[in-house]
Amino acid sequence: MSAPITTPRLRRLAHRPARLRAPGADGAEGGPPGRQRCDLCSEPLPEPHRHLLDVRAGAVDCACRACSLLFDRKEAGGAHYRLLPLRRTRLDEDGFDDALWASLGVPVGLAFFTRDGEGGEVTAGCPSPLGLLRSTVEAERWRAVEAADPAVAAMADDVEALLVNRTDGARERWIVPLDDCYRLAAVVRTHWKGLGGGPDVRRHVGDFFRGLSPGPPHGPHTGPPHTDPTPTDPPSTT
Repeated sequence: MSAPITTPRLRRLAHRPARLRAPGADGAEGGPPGRQRCDLCSEPLPEPHRHLLDVRAGAVDCACRACSLLFDRKEAGGAHYRLLPLRRTRLDEDGFDDALWASLGVPVGLAFFTRDGEGGEVTAGCPSPLGLLRSTVEAERWRAVEAADPAVAAMADDVEALLVNRTDGARERWIVPLDDCYRLAAVVRTHWKGLGGGPDVRRHVGDFFRGLSPGPPHGPHTGPPHTDPTPTDPPSTT
């Protein structure tokens, strides 16, 4: 696995209580505590609100309604901004057996996978107490995953992820927007205790997955993932 993501955005997110995880909650935007503003135009944000992926910077930004509408089509943002989708889809357990999971070389039971729209590279992200750990998935192994489940092959590049939970006997697979994955990473980092994580983090991870509901819309984004998904060091290959 690669070095953890240690950017200032992720550090601020992970060390704040969940109810305060929002841009501007620490006064960074110059407004009162808890004031959320659009990262593009600085307009006050409603709840719920949408998120944009800054493809070049590898960052997820909060967007007001006007900016969301501006980038509602893939072509609108060009190679710079992509609006994160709303859909969540729970996949059947049968499309991902133990052997296929083991072939991916992911050493933990909680991970998400994204596909780069430009080069087609697939990256695994593993939430940890140090932030997100990144690794590159071998192309041949990922083709086997897509062959086992057409829904995985059809997920959108860059902005959607295959989220897998195999902790504590779970066998969940979801296609989710990328911001869900960063929220989960913040949950793990915030609540992790000791070497093994402890019961508190397991409870919060369980609550996170129980709170997922298939289909758009998926409810308010009250804990927006204002993070940089790219690590400070280049990812290693598993």
